[in-house]
This record gives sequence, structure tokens and C-alpha cells, in this order.
Amino acid sequence: METTVPETEERLTAPTVTQEDESIELSLRPKALNEYIGQDKAKENLRVYIQAARGRTEALDHVLLYGPPGLGKTTLAGIISNEMGTNLRVTSGPAIEKAGDLAALLTNLNQGDILFIDEIHRLSRQVEEVLYPAMEDHVIDIIIGKGPAARSIRLDLPPFTLVGATTRTGNLSAPLRDRFGVILRLELYTPEQLGLIIRRSAEILGIGIDRDGSLELAARARGTPRIANRLLKRARDFAQVAGKDTIDVESARTALVAMEIDELGLDSIDRRVLLTMIEQYNGGPVGLETIAATIGEEAVTIEDVYEPYLLQIGFLGRTPRGRIATPAAYAHLGKRYPSQILPEDTIAFEGI
Repeated sequence: METTVPETEERLTAPTVTQEDESIELSLRPKALNEYIGQDKAKENLRVYIQAARGRTEALDHVLLYGPPGLGKTTLAGIISNEMGTNLRVTSGPAIEKAGDLAALLTNLNQGDILFIDEIHRLSRQVEEVLYPAMEDHVIDIIIGKGPAARSIRLDLPPFTLVGATTRTGNLSAPLRDRFGVILRLELYTPEQLGLIIRRSAEILGIGIDRDGSLELAARARGTPRIANRLLKRARDFAQVAGKDTIDVESARTALVAMEIDELGLDSIDRRVLLTMIEQYNGGPVGLETIAATIGEEAVTIEDVYEPYLLQIGFLGRTPRGRIATPAAYAHLGKRYPSQILPEDTIAFEGI
């Protein structure tokens, strides 16, 4: 289960899951490792771990999946469950509000079951304390009663596998992170891999698309399968209204232009952030709060939703004095890079 973004943030190029995504993602998710496209290193290592665990008839070691949103962490959890032949229980960090909620989940697991916790970095410290002995010794300690009459009861749990997913490994506590035996990072996808994913999704959804059309959509999907599938659905709408049975490169470009998504996957809001910095603040340095006030967005929305991709492609930099637009951003937007910007302000650091 992944957190659904508020309606105001439902952008085509946002990697977080939207309400529309929830309705079709289940049908598009591969069920086995052989069907899973991309993430070759993580996939092959996982194949070995699963095969070894099955050979010993043991539960798979606890698995931590991390990386940007929309890359398939929930899908991999489902694949692990299918490959191990066990049940999958799905929840998220924010949904487990107290230790009792976690205890209820754990005591309902059967041997070898997979417990998937999305956004595991958002677990409270009290819940984490219950999770430690469950992960290590397959036991939980429950406090019954209050005050002097309170007593602790230890319950045994069947061997199970915890699969945790996070976009922020830095927010995980060290004790929790150290209890995962398998830690896998998911990387952004190449356009060729996304093209394969788009053609597979098109076949499942009954959408006609040729290779060039799929690669055109893939090139603007920010390396993220979720965005690629979203663009496919919107391109289908434009092709259908235009009377085309197949999405070719021409109809794909027509749809992308109409949706204001450029050749690097930037949408109108991304360009607005950059143009605000360039035209009103001479490219920066400018504070995050100032940018937010100027474009009428919350600072946390800019930092969590818009900035990550701009940082990844080198269009935005962070300096001790604030955000700056890089020479690459100027070039992409057709703006002249001002020579008065000092060289030290073009170095992006402070946690890129």
C-alpha cells in the first residue's frame, strides 16, 4: 500500500501514487521475477536469496527496498510472496499508530508469510521497539494492564519475512536498518526498459502502440514506470479521439505537447519553478520559502514533489545561501546564463 497524494498534487509527472493509479496498477504488476523488467542486479540477487530460502524450507531473511517512489517496491514485495508461495499482508508506516496495531498484524501471520510495510521510515519509535524482537527472535512482548498491576506477556511468532519499503533510508533508525539481512536499492529505469514496460502494459490494457511511440513516452517518464504507465493512458485518450488505433510517435508527441510535458519530462510546474528563479531572482541563490511564496505553493511540496527530479537532472542546485538554477536549466529553457553568478554558487551540495 502506498500513500495517495492529495488531489492538488495529482500531476502526471509525480512519482507518487494517485487515486487513478490505484484502479489499474494491480492489473499491470508482474507476478513473477521472470516478468519483472529492469532492476537486473537487485532482481538476480533476490532470485538467489529466494531459491536458497526455499531450498532450506526457511522464511526469507528480512528485506529492505529503498529508492525513489514509483520504481516497483510494492510490486517486488508481491513477487517475493508469489515466489515463496506464501501470503502477503500489506500495510504502511503511518497506518500503524501504536504498538497494539503491530502486535495484531504479527500475531495473525502464518509461517513464512510476508509482511510488507510501505513508508517504513514513518514508524513511531514505540512501534519500532515492538518490531525488534519480532524480527530477531520471532517473539513480541505485550504489556497488559497499567500501573503496578501491569505485566508483560511474551508471545511466540512463526518465522516470517518483513519487507520494508522506503524512499528515505536516512530517516530509518540504525537499529531497525541493521536488522534487515537483504538491502536492495532500486534505480531509475532507462528509456529502453521503460519502453518494454509500456509495451507490456499496452498489451494488458488492450492499447495499440508501436516501438517508436513507446520510446517517445518512455523518454519523458523520468525513469519511473508509474509515470510511464500514466502517460500511456493519457496518450491512448488523445489517439482515440484522433481516430487512431495505434499510438505512434506522432500521436505520442501530440499528446505530450498537449499535456505540456517536454522532452526531458518537465511539466509546466517544473518550468515555473525554474523560470521564477531565473527571471525574478537572477537564478539564485534564493531561499526555499521565497520560491514557495512567489509561486503560491507550500515549501514542503516544492522540496518533496518538485525538487528531487530537478536535482537528479542537474537543473537545480543547493548551496548554503539557497537554491540556484544551473547553466543546464538556463540552456534548456532558452535563457542566457548571467556571467555575474559566482562559480562557487554553481556547485550543488548540501545533500543532493
